[in-house]
Amino acid sequence: MIDYPTLKIIWWLLVGVLLVGFAVMDGHDMGVGTLLPFVGKSDLERRVVINTVGPHWDGNQVWFVTGGGAIFAAWPLVYATAFSGFYWAMMAVLWALFFRPVGFDYRSKIHNAAWRSTWDWGLFIGGAVPPLIFGVAFGNLLQGVPFQFDNYLVSTYSGTFWQLLNPFALLAGVVSSAMITMHGGAYLAHRTEGVIQARAVKGAVGAALILVVAFVAAGVWLQWIPGFRITSLVDPAALPDPMNKTVVREAGAWMANYGRQPLLWLLPAMGVIGALLAAGLLLARRTLTAFVASSLAIVGVIGTAGASMFPFIMPSSTLPAASLTVWDSVSTHLTLGIMFWATVILMPLIVVYTSWAYSVMRGKVTAAYIQENDHAAY
Repeated sequence: MIDYPTLKIIWWLLVGVLLVGFAVMDGHDMGVGTLLPFVGKSDLERRVVINTVGPHWDGNQVWFVTGGGAIFAAWPLVYATAFSGFYWAMMAVLWALFFRPVGFDYRSKIHNAAWRSTWDWGLFIGGAVPPLIFGVAFGNLLQGVPFQFDNYLVSTYSGTFWQLLNPFALLAGVVSSAMITMHGGAYLAHRTEGVIQARAVKGAVGAALILVVAFVAAGVWLQWIPGFRITSLVDPAALPDPMNKTVVREAGAWMANYGRQPLLWLLPAMGVIGALLAAGLLLARRTLTAFVASSLAIVGVIGTAGASMFPFIMPSSTLPAASLTVWDSVSTHLTLGIMFWATVILMPLIVVYTSWAYSVMRGKVTAAYIQENDHAAY
């Protein structure tokens, strides 16, 4: 069996892979939903937009479900503490997501303009709200979350929902929203043609530029936000005990990893260059390559957040010593080992099946196709 410290690092990386997979796969569905009311001006055009993602959006939810399950099993203290502190934010995400299955399945069942317009905006909410809230959540993680543990490791959250909506967190929300909108626009441009494609390109390029500006601004701002640093010795092989360490807060702490490992600067560079490259390729109508560049930008942005915080996962602003890290918030050695081998077997199957499904459903979605398949199309 793989040793305990290595498994802790592996699962930090695997959770990151699942978050990236969710952002790339389910993210382009959400990005398309965000752009739906703006790139589709008529009912027929909006049906074209919906049918670019309609056949596979629910399959992409696998990444969301798997990511949540992985956090629950690998980082139980993180899962419990996050859902306690971010309860209303998480509920808002779930409420927004409710619009997606109903909107996709029932939107075009009734030939009524008001009915269809209502569900178009419902799909917009289902696409726009989750990325915004996830970005706000990451912004709060970087500032520290107001929680602490008692002697029985029961967490107490002392913040409120409205405190989550602070300026830096909202900027992080802009980064997340722009990233997903850019990605959805790149996918939509690849699957459509004509005026819809032109509007998708315009939306994606605009989102890419907003992403670059907001991402760089957040990076500059982050240097002045007090980060967290462990000051005591850590035994990577020890059993989980988040209270068995000392932590200090100091400005610039989130930049320390980049000083120790200069190669990590490739991650923020990938976020900026990937977004700019995606914008340029979209203007040149090289849509598939633009989608790849957009995916690389997502890897760069999410990777930057992870690299900045490592080894912290959920820092505590109330009691820094209670901060949850890669070393002390994980499950047992046996649990991590079983999950690792299950992931090694199942994740390639998900990738192979998803690749096959997209190869079958490749090609442009056109107005003519919707008219010819009026009763079968979404």
